[in-house]
Amino acid sequence: MKHKAGFVNIVGNPNVGKSTLMNQLVGERISIATFKAQTTRHRIMGIVNTDDMQIVFSDTPGVLKPNYKLQESMLAFSVSALADADVLLYVTDVVENPEKNLDFLEKVRKLTIPVLLLINKIDMTDQKGLVAVVERWHALLPEAEILPISALNKFGTDILLKRISELLPDSPPYFDKDQLTDKPARFFVSEIIREKILLYYDKEIPYSVEVRVEQFKEEEKLIRINAVIYVERDSQKGIIIGHQGYALKKVSTEARKALEKFFGKRIYLETFVKVDKDWRSSKRELDSFGYNPE
Repeated sequence: MKHKAGFVNIVGNPNVGKSTLMNQLVGERISIATFKAQTTRHRIMGIVNTDDMQIVFSDTPGVLKPNYKLQESMLAFSVSALADADVLLYVTDVVENPEKNLDFLEKVRKLTIPVLLLINKIDMTDQKGLVAVVERWHALLPEAEILPISALNKFGTDILLKRISELLPDSPPYFDKDQLTDKPARFFVSEIIREKILLYYDKEIPYSVEVRVEQFKEEEKLIRINAVIYVERDSQKGIIIGHQGYALKKVSTEARKALEKFFGKRIYLETFVKVDKDWRSSKRELDSFGYNPE
């Protein structure tokens, strides 16, 4: 029996549902997904294995025009996903302007690999509206195969998986068959804490935050975690901590619950807040946080 394997990379503009789709396809909560743009900052792999197939999905940050070095790294992750894909999933939805970020779209148009254009959130329109969206996208990416889906409602995802399996090349697996992702446990700790910050704080605060796990000590029934939340300004530190530490305690409690669900063990979580001025614009700091796309 021949074995198929390949890299299926997910790209698109912010807030079109890439991370939700990734989690549905992988069947696990690999990528954090919130209603806020720029939730995904890294390129995250999720691996689906069957006896005769291995699909290596890759979630990427939303494509944007960068304003500082962190966003430059995020864009580089998205561009790199065009270079090593066996199949590309370009995700859009029924409300975004198809002509947004045309320079990135031009890169997609020049690809010689199969491109599946996924029109997400189809529950937000009617048949007439969907036909109009399909026609506009067909004009922009005439070689792409267009599939309407609703990632949140799992509509069309089975058809998508079947099509991906048909397009994958014959290949031995790239990763061990029991491997779910390329990221270590500490990465998911920092992502889950950052997700709670995205959900709990307003305006600029979540985008000025990065999380580093200083300690991850796994025992038989308990994992002990120390994490540092970095912000860029002293004023932001005060907002993260909140009056009498209430805000930080709430975030830590919600993160601990999510981590216990993720790891299936009790979690002892300690969080601290530190100021690292202008970390989003420092190459050295970004490298230390893992934002080197190379």
